[in-house]
Amino acid sequence: MVAHTPDLVLRPARPDDAEAIAVLWHQGWRDGHAGHVPAELYRHRRLADFRDRVPPRLPATTVGTLGARVVGFVTVSDDEVEQVYVAGPARGTGVADTLLTTGERAVAERFDIAWLAVAVGNTRARRFYARRGWHDAAALDYRAEAGTGGPDRGATTVTVACRRYEKRVR
Repeated sequence: MVAHTPDLVLRPARPDDAEAIAVLWHQGWRDGHAGHVPAELYRHRRLADFRDRVPPRLPATTVGTLGARVVGFVTVSDDEVEQVYVAGPARGTGVADTLLTTGERAVAERFDIAWLAVAVGNTRARRFYARRGWHDAAALDYRAEAGTGGPDRGATTVTVACRRYEKRVR
């Protein structure tokens, strides 16, 4: 049974949240991806890299806060729930459920089906999404950003073996 966090506040991310999001994303990425992605990608996943990756995503990001502390965030890009990360101490409290629901609703404003990519070896995330009604739709060679600028702005990418999860959201 998932606990709930009644004091959780959701709000649009602001520029002053950028550092907290970068630190949380960096830590969460390492927790979920260590040993599950090509070694080449690690040199592009330093804290400084996440600091560069956060600002362009702020308009599409919702943060969850407890008091003044950012404890999680969700970022949506078109029909993709691109990022969902929760601070270690807040895992299992319902924060991830709330953030994922927020991401699903954002996608549902424009699309019928949401999707997300999960590294093949990230079993914790795969179990979480399955419990939330997402289904494993296919293998996916995900083009992960490597360097600055993003894949649509000339940055290089590293291919990561993932599973594409989907969910009908409207």
